[in-house]
Amino acid sequence: MQIAVVIPALNEQIQLGRTLQALHASIERCAVPVQVIVVDNESNDDTAKIAREAGAEVISEAVHNVARVRNTGARAASGDVLVFLDADILVPLPFLARVVEEMSAPDCCGGAADVSHQPSSKLVRAYLLGWRLLGRMLGMAQGAAQFCRREAFARLGGYDEALYMGEDVDFYWRMRKLGTVKFLRDVQVVASPRRFDRWPLWRTLLWTNPLFILALRKSPRAWRGWYEHPPR
Repeated sequence: MQIAVVIPALNEQIQLGRTLQALHASIERCAVPVQVIVVDNESNDDTAKIAREAGAEVISEAVHNVARVRNTGARAASGDVLVFLDADILVPLPFLARVVEEMSAPDCCGGAADVSHQPSSKLVRAYLLGWRLLGRMLGMAQGAAQFCRREAFARLGGYDEALYMGEDVDFYWRMRKLGTVKFLRDVQVVASPRRFDRWPLWRTLLWTNPLFILALRKSPRAWRGWYEHPPR
């Protein structure tokens, strides 16, 4: 087995170094070869430089659509197991070893890790925890840390590039139709709280509402502020 980790990144010079440091610590606990690919989405900061200095392979994608960026990284990957991480995610030490463990089962086509949100506001934290628990009940999994076999990715046609938000949940739901998927509840990746710590409450409530996402997930204009100008 060989793993390829794909990380989309747009102006992530502040967050990316920590993400790659945590990832490399997890790689040291992993018994199989791991390729790390950072897909630079036309950053105008030192994102690409930081990635290269950390030993990652850097490729470019000009279109600001995270589904397309993920797919570009997958096409460049040489691994037979693909792992997709956000650029502001901290993975725990056992993360990749757990991926290897689950993907060693022939009937497993992929899965995702649980995502922990830790904003400073207790109200926002409780709100996000509620959506997280509801997502578990409904079989949803965010793209902060997803993984799949290359064959499964090819059969699904990758992430849906018509979607500018919710492409991760859509991919996970479609993957469930192919076979067994594993949701790693015992392995939690930690998401950066930067957006939720800086946004007003109304913006958090609006942009994380599944109904709002469903209604506007094909609108690039609606999500421009989410991807093109991430808060530090």
